[in-house]
Amino acid sequence: MAHPSDTRLPAPRPAARRTRAGHGHPWLTLLAVALGVMMVGLDATVVSIANPAIAADLGASLSGLQWVTNAYLLALAVTLIPAGKIADRFGRKRTFLAGVAGFAAASLLIGLSGGLGTVIFWRVVQGVAGALLQPAGLAILRATFPAERLNAALGIWGATVGVSIAGGPIVGGLLVENVSWESVFFLNAPLGVLALAVGLWVIRESRDEAAGGSFDLPGAALLTGGLFALVWGLIKAGEHGFGTAVPLASFAAAAVLLAAFVARELRAANPLLPMALFRSVSLSAATGLVVLAFFGMFGTIFFITLYLQQVHGMSPVGAGVRMLPMTAVFIVASPVAGALTSRFGPRVPLVLGMVLTAVALFGLARIGVDAPYLQIWPWFVLIGLAFGMLIVAGTEAIVGNAPEHLAGVAGGLQQTASQLGGVLGTAVLGTLLSGRVGDVLYGRLTEQGVPAAAAERLAGQSGLVSQGVAPVPPGSTGRAAQEITAGSHLAFMDGFQTSMTVAGAVSAVAVAAALLVRRGRATGGAAAI
Repeated sequence: MAHPSDTRLPAPRPAARRTRAGHGHPWLTLLAVALGVMMVGLDATVVSIANPAIAADLGASLSGLQWVTNAYLLALAVTLIPAGKIADRFGRKRTFLAGVAGFAAASLLIGLSGGLGTVIFWRVVQGVAGALLQPAGLAILRATFPAERLNAALGIWGATVGVSIAGGPIVGGLLVENVSWESVFFLNAPLGVLALAVGLWVIRESRDEAAGGSFDLPGAALLTGGLFALVWGLIKAGEHGFGTAVPLASFAAAAVLLAAFVARELRAANPLLPMALFRSVSLSAATGLVVLAFFGMFGTIFFITLYLQQVHGMSPVGAGVRMLPMTAVFIVASPVAGALTSRFGPRVPLVLGMVLTAVALFGLARIGVDAPYLQIWPWFVLIGLAFGMLIVAGTEAIVGNAPEHLAGVAGGLQQTASQLGGVLGTAVLGTLLSGRVGDVLYGRLTEQGVPAAAAERLAGQSGLVSQGVAPVPPGSTGRAAQEITAGSHLAFMDGFQTSMTVAGAVSAVAVAAALLVRRGRATGGAAAI
């Protein structure tokens, strides 16, 4: 630490603090950032709870309803890294607060929408706003906390995400059942106003002072186009399979555009994503690890929700309560992961997190249709512990191994990796599940006593069965309905078990990437506490 009399220090911070109490205070800054992240965390889970009510009220088809989620996901994924660069250049506080205001306003307008098209449009705006606030928030923490306290701050940040995720299904279910689906979006408005007020007062502005020159618009266009094509292809592959024309064309376009992006960044004077970042083996390995971690995590949570609601017949609130061993443990695991990372560096919690994930997924691959909850909740606990370790240690490994002046870009890279991992997990595991269901559905139905002719007709309903729904025709007798339901649920579990096995294998392989990660080097410029 520099001596207090060092004249090379920037304008003295004590004077700024006397001007406005709390301005630049690290823990108050963390509060402001946490409030903004809480909006995003709540939105991630309450929307899934509200989807059935949205479909019923707005007359949405399955594909239309999927776009309520996918429009947000696409907008978020393709703008995260450009948003991080914007934060570094034009001011992280300014960018963060713009994201908070935009997210809250878009949420309000979604609730006021009268049609599905309007809902989807404002979900796109919400995704762009989310991209502005997330990497900027991480960069603000990096610029505010000294290296020895950054991991503790990231642990609290991760716990905030956990609280939001844990509370979302329960809060969303209560609102949908007792108020309306619109109310789950109105929930973000007061949170946004509070985050905006606190942030305006306490966050100190920071930026990359060396980020002069023109903004890399060609790089932004190539990256946005490449990620859009990749995410679009993954989403369409989840709907129609990886071998169909649209996903293949999308993947080809993504490869061309992303290759052109890399070539552009290698020669650009002011690159959007400096390729020099990836000279760090730890940063590169951590980025890949985040993709693989979220591959297993997001895919598992998606299908576990279907299992609990469709196969076990739980209500949204009931399913949310049953998932508390996963989400509540995540709240505790995040600060523990921060402490482990501070003591041992990110490698230990990353290795431990991936091992726990693999064990839990292989365990879930063994559950059956009628598995009692006592056989399920221990695996939820392991997943919650693993997720807390992975998100905190992975964030530190990426942001901590990047130069501080590129903290916004690094934050955007971490968030992009997590979003792409989530899309990849949902799409790939969904395709595996659907394919397996299609292969075994006829046999499972006939095993349960469904006549061959009826089973042949019902085999065409594998898309519904892949969601855990039993396609019982209207007017079926009680015995026929039981046979169809039993066969359909067995077929779903065959697909579920296949997906969990693949996700577990991917997590086991990811342990090798975790072994390459080292602690980031501290850089100057953090505020004193």
